[in-house]
Amino acid sequence: MLAASMSKRTFCTMLLCMLAAIIVQSQAARTVDLDRLKRATVFLFQARSVDNDLIVQCISSGTLISADGLIITNAHSVLPSRQCDGDTIIVALNVDLDEPPIPKYRAEIAGAEAGLNIALLRITRQLDNRPIASDSLPVLPFVEIGDSTTTAIDDNLLVAGYPELGDQTVSVARGTVTALIAEPLAGGRSWFKTRAELPGTMSGGGAYDTAGRLIGIPTNAPLAGSAASCRYISDTNGDKLINNNDHCVPIGEFISAIRPVHLVQSVIRGARLGLDVGVVSAAVDPPLPQQAPRISRLFFAPSVVDGLPATVVGSLPSNTRALYLFFDFDKMTPETIYELRVTRDGIPDNIFSLPPLRWSGGERGLWHIGAREQAWANGTYDFNLLVDGASAGSQQIVIGGAPETRARFSNIVFGTLDRESRLVGNGSIVPIGSIASARFLYADMSAGTPWSAIWYYEGAEVARTNDTWADDNFGSKSISVAPQGGLLPGQYRLELYIDGALSATSDFVVAGVPGGPLPLIFENLRFTAAADPLAARQSLASSGFPGAVPSLYALFDWQRIAAGTPWTLRWLVDDQAFYQVSSPWQAVDSGSDFTVSLANPPDGKYTIQLLINNLRLAEAEATVGIGQLPLDRFAEFSGTVLSGTVIDAATQRGIPGVSIVLISEDYAASEFEWREDQIVALATTDRRGRFQFARPLAFETLYSVVIEADGYIPHAADEFKYEADQPFVDIRIEMVRGS
Repeated sequence: MLAASMSKRTFCTMLLCMLAAIIVQSQAARTVDLDRLKRATVFLFQARSVDNDLIVQCISSGTLISADGLIITNAHSVLPSRQCDGDTIIVALNVDLDEPPIPKYRAEIAGAEAGLNIALLRITRQLDNRPIASDSLPVLPFVEIGDSTTTAIDDNLLVAGYPELGDQTVSVARGTVTALIAEPLAGGRSWFKTRAELPGTMSGGGAYDTAGRLIGIPTNAPLAGSAASCRYISDTNGDKLINNNDHCVPIGEFISAIRPVHLVQSVIRGARLGLDVGVVSAAVDPPLPQQAPRISRLFFAPSVVDGLPATVVGSLPSNTRALYLFFDFDKMTPETIYELRVTRDGIPDNIFSLPPLRWSGGERGLWHIGAREQAWANGTYDFNLLVDGASAGSQQIVIGGAPETRARFSNIVFGTLDRESRLVGNGSIVPIGSIASARFLYADMSAGTPWSAIWYYEGAEVARTNDTWADDNFGSKSISVAPQGGLLPGQYRLELYIDGALSATSDFVVAGVPGGPLPLIFENLRFTAAADPLAARQSLASSGFPGAVPSLYALFDWQRIAAGTPWTLRWLVDDQAFYQVSSPWQAVDSGSDFTVSLANPPDGKYTIQLLINNLRLAEAEATVGIGQLPLDRFAEFSGTVLSGTVIDAATQRGIPGVSIVLISEDYAASEFEWREDQIVALATTDRRGRFQFARPLAFETLYSVVIEADGYIPHAADEFKYEADQPFVDIRIEMVRGS
């Protein structure tokens, strides 16, 4: 192509023109680089070591989201469980897109949210179990994480994963978003539904928007013991046969649900930073023997307020745009598999149904599943909930006809009454005392209508009022409860009935002591730095620490919290959440020095928050080192991802082993001496001549490049850059053999 003796200016001009032409052609030809998505898709084996052999227990697809080997996938296929009891995770990569993936590395769990069924893995070892230094892992392809909060119904999707057991090439399916399914998580975006044809082995792969950004993880949950959703793939009992006497690897049935990636952004941040949070304080009681999960009290609501039903309905008019099924649950675990089957006039309605999925709501409480932003057609809907494959509860609702005028209660909030009989408080948490009050709205009520209010504490009735209506037709009303012995810490519920039918219901928590709008529950929240928990409790609190502390500890005191009360622990670094876990309270009623640890924190500003019912009850902040993360440690994707193919000019075949070096803007190509401070990024072509740089190239920044391969005339160029409208660029470079 170009003679080695050509002047630098002429060479640069010609190469830049070539690159510009290639870039324009590439972008005009496609908006999504399918090869890039495929190369970033991995196949995962979870295996158990038996007599120096690895016996495959579970399989799934996964996606590389960083060049240093961070992989996102489903938790059920990699975390140890009853179904998947392996101790080793094998990562198979795409060496050649025309061939099945090849096992190359071992990985470890870098972060997980079992309830959301998402796990982060990090490649740490060679296939033969030799450790890999963090700076010696070869450059790996990766994808950009997109914004799943903007995904809408009818948006197009690309889903990448493996259609079989690792013996076929990666596949890309196309589909659309057919519904946004709502659960208490993240408002109305807990699941995306799709009609794309996705086999069970694509679980854990990647769902992409039309720009090729990762927005979700296709998910299923194979039922234990289901022969229809597992495969026999190896001789696990040593009888030299592969049959139903061997371990059946669960793969699940076809996938129709996608977990939005924004729900696990904090897990991704924590994994990228290598931050490990530990709860040091022990539980008050040993866990009880596992009992069968239970579903009860199914009812419908047309809207949700702070996770609770605004009102309860038995029917809805035509043109209904939102509907939610509520139910109580108990004895659930992250390994519990639930499913929602919906029929309309006896015909399955796949849009609003949920396939078998892992449970994400904790052990017990009130849950809802529903959909909004999409019209519900007229008809009789039957909702059937299944738990671990067995029917656990059902309810029916009719949609259609004109809006009806009916008496109703709605929007219950809780607190205490002041001296002027006004309700004060935060709406869902009441401090210890003798009386709790509730305010609710009412409409279309008639004088003399029978109504009742029933109060519950931890599921047991504590008070009941039966009366006839004597207030106005429309307005708000306050009522109170004063249980014998006063309010005890724990979970309470109010149910309101009109003429014997449930019209409104809501839950609240009693905890802490009076202290204003928010009860005093968590106090003396503080930070210390120490080598162990005992030393942390004896150390002086501080809001600033030098760098390289062994562990950062957060400690707090608490009062009047009942065991089982749901609470949330959240950590942030530089105002970005990297850890958030909601769980039942497992310590004693009141105490001091509840301890949480953060091992080897990098420099940064750390914040800890304690919440109940999504209300922030305590917060503290401390800095480590310079008080902010290094600028490139936590950077979001920004810049051009440069990939391409290097080919022989004569044969038009890819050249393996070519080094493409990007040089700092501080140096010209002629000054390059293979010094570390000169290299911005380095890529090496695979056996097909393909390459991709691990880090994005900054927009509007001048780079120099050196391209070298044994037996070929080297290339070098200065001062080329990429514009902000070029987030992904795929180029083709021809090289001429030397004499």
